[in-house]
Amino acid sequence: MEKIQHRAHCVILPYPVQGHINPMIQFSKRLAHKGIAVTFAVTEDIPINESSAGISVETISDGGYVGNRADAKMPEYLHIFRKAGTESLSKLIQKLREEGRPVDCVVYDAFLPWGLSVARDFGLFGAAFFTQSCCVNIIYYNIFKGLLRVPVLEKEISVAGLPALAVSDLPSFVRDQEAHPGSLELLAGQFEGVEDSDFVFVNSVYELEEEATDWLRKFMSVKTIGPTIPSMYLDKRLTHDKNYGLNLFKPIDTCMEWLQQQSPKSVIYISFGSMAKLEEQQMDELATALKITDKPFLWVVRSEEESKLPENFTEEASGKGLIVSWCPQLEVLAHDAIGCFVTHCGWNSTLEALSLGVPMVAVPWWSDQATNAKFVMDVWKMGLRAFPNEGGIVGHEELARCVKYVMEGERAVEMRENARKWKELTKGAVDEGGTSDRNIQEFVSTMIGGARPQE
Repeated sequence: MEKIQHRAHCVILPYPVQGHINPMIQFSKRLAHKGIAVTFAVTEDIPINESSAGISVETISDGGYVGNRADAKMPEYLHIFRKAGTESLSKLIQKLREEGRPVDCVVYDAFLPWGLSVARDFGLFGAAFFTQSCCVNIIYYNIFKGLLRVPVLEKEISVAGLPALAVSDLPSFVRDQEAHPGSLELLAGQFEGVEDSDFVFVNSVYELEEEATDWLRKFMSVKTIGPTIPSMYLDKRLTHDKNYGLNLFKPIDTCMEWLQQQSPKSVIYISFGSMAKLEEQQMDELATALKITDKPFLWVVRSEEESKLPENFTEEASGKGLIVSWCPQLEVLAHDAIGCFVTHCGWNSTLEALSLGVPMVAVPWWSDQATNAKFVMDVWKMGLRAFPNEGGIVGHEELARCVKYVMEGERAVEMRENARKWKELTKGAVDEGGTSDRNIQEFVSTMIGGARPQE
C-alpha cells in the first residue's frame, strides 16, 4: 500500500481577544501560504471563519467565561483557563491525530504558557508567540528574572537593549500595579518556560528593533515575523488577504466615501482602539483641540462612548469632520487623505501606521502604549507624544500643538520622510527574502522536514 505523505500541521492557540487573535490569524495565513496545515483553536464564543485562507477552526474551552476578558480578574481567569484549556487542547490534539491529521507544533500565545506543556506531553514542537514589541518584551523579561524591580523608584531607567527610559515610558502595569491587579503577573508570566520553547515568534520587524531583538536572542530563540497585517497592504503575495479574520465591530462604509472628498494629507484620523475608555473631560479636550486645528477630521467614537462627547459637538462638526462608531482602519490609514493619526499607540495600531507610512500623535492610555509612544517619537522619529497635565488629562492646547507640529511644523517633512522609510522597511521584511519572511521560512522548513524536538 502506498504511504500517505504527512503534511506538516500546526495548532495555533491565541489569547481570546481581538488584539491577540488578529496577529496570530495573519501569521497562520503566511504558514498556510507556505504549505503548512493550520488549525486555529479558539474559545467557543469567538466568531471566526478562515477556511478560505486554508485555515481550519476548532474550539477549546476557557472554563466558560462570560463577559469582556479585558475586564476579567486576571489571576482567577487565567487559573480557570489553564485548567480547562489544558484539558480541551489535549483532547483536540488527540482528536486531530485520530482523524489522520497529526499535529507537529503548538504555536501558543505567550499569555498562555501552558500551551508548551501540552505540546511536550505529545512530543511536539512548542513555539511561543508574543503580540507586543521586542522592547516591551525586554522590560517584562527583566521583571520576570528579577533584574528590574517594581515599583521602579529611579527617575530614569537603564535596561540593556533599550534606550534610557523615564518612568512615564514604562508600561502602565509596571508604573501602577494597584490600578491593574494581576496584570503584571500575566505579562511577566509570559516568559514561563520560554527559554525551552523551540521557537519564539514576535510580531515585530527586525529593522525596527535591531538592538532589542539581538539582546533577546541571547536568552531565547527569537524570530521576528511581523508586521502581521494583511498581505495586500504589504508585499501583496497573498492576493486574497485584504482583511483580518476577526472584527468584533461593524465598520462604517461612509467614512471611505467621505475621505474621497478630502485633499491629500489634510485629514486628522483619531482612534483609540477597541478597549480604551476615555473620561468625559478627555473627550471634551479632544473636541476642543479639533476645533482649534480647524482641519478635517475622522474620529472613531465607539457607540458606548458617544454619550461622553460634548453636547451638540457632532452637529457642530458636521461641516468639518466625521464621527463614526468604527471604520476599516487599514483602508483609512492607506488613504492619501490622511495626514496624521492620533492614536493610543496600541502595538497593532502602531505597526499599521508604521507599515502604511502615517505620522502619529501618540496619546497612550495603558499597558505597553507609553513605551510604544517613546519609540514613535524618539527612535523612529515619525511623530510626537502628547503628554498629560497633572490631572492626568491631555489638554486641548497640547493636542493641538502636537497635531499642528506633525502636520505642518518645522519637522513635518522629516517625520513624513521617516514614515516613508519605515513603510518600505516593513514591507521588505515580509516580502520574499526579507527578515521576517526568512524567519517564517526557516520555521516552515523545520516543520516540513519531519524532525521532532529534542528530548
